[in-house]
Amino acid sequence: MEFLLYKVHGSMNTFFMLDGEEREDYEEMTLKLAALDPGIDGLLVVLPSQVADAKMRVINRDGSEASMCGNGLRCVARYVCERDGVEEAVIETMKASLHVKKEQPQGDGIAMYAVEISPVSFQMADLPMAYGGETEWKLKPLPFVSEEIPFTAVAVPNPHLIGIVPDEYQSNPAHQQKWAEFFNGPNEYFTDGVNVSYATKVEGGIFVKTFERGVGFTNACGTAMTASALVSCLAGLVPYGEVAVYNPGGMVKCSVEKNGSSFRLRLTGNATYVAKQQFKWEGTSSESGLELAEELQEQALYEKFIEQTSAVTNRFVS
Repeated sequence: MEFLLYKVHGSMNTFFMLDGEEREDYEEMTLKLAALDPGIDGLLVVLPSQVADAKMRVINRDGSEASMCGNGLRCVARYVCERDGVEEAVIETMKASLHVKKEQPQGDGIAMYAVEISPVSFQMADLPMAYGGETEWKLKPLPFVSEEIPFTAVAVPNPHLIGIVPDEYQSNPAHQQKWAEFFNGPNEYFTDGVNVSYATKVEGGIFVKTFERGVGFTNACGTAMTASALVSCLAGLVPYGEVAVYNPGGMVKCSVEKNGSSFRLRLTGNATYVAKQQFKWEGTSSESGLELAEELQEQALYEKFIEQTSAVTNRFVS
């Protein structure tokens, strides 16, 4: 069986994407694709929906399924809007149906999309997280991790643990890696694992580095960047409104609106098509393989954009 795949990325968070039907072997397919192309973070599956314009499933490179993916959603948004000839759509995800919208291209024609990030919960049970009998954990150190890093637990709906850190924690990721690997292995605090992000104030916004559950360190994680913008607003690092979020894969804009005790979050960034590839799927046999069908020209445009953000990101990314 052969599938047409698009190789896509949002902020260099790279996926294969296919338009298909519900199947029981997408996890196995993703494991095979990750072995064939170690540069991908997972598989995006665009499916029919009974309640929205399309449905998105996100399979991480380790075969686990994520409830949402902000960077992936931008790529799916582009695909669905172009396929259906519209500029706005609603995409069903595991926990919510989310509004997406085409935005004005950036630079020399980089496709840009804005996507809703929802729902938002600070209830530790929604991650789930268990620690000290608490129901919420906002801007407080976890003493066994560090006395100086204020952490916040938030689900958007993917589970995130956000630490606000000084520059040296970004330049040397050893501390973040140690605890992210611990929290994503057998542990008593996060039984389903958690995305661990470190956020740092920079001129004009924040810089975020994420260890993504099921992936490891990634160029960017859309829900993590949006959650980090929210936490940075709560901490007073940046004002509410539009926040520039730099990451190893570039930069996005995250909108954080506060209405009483609730929040409205939106993520805006690129949705870049890198290539079309044919995937021959023969189960787990060695006969499965990838073949380039068409190299697209959009990546060169995005690399020019990355150069514009390098003054910030090069401080933390070698």
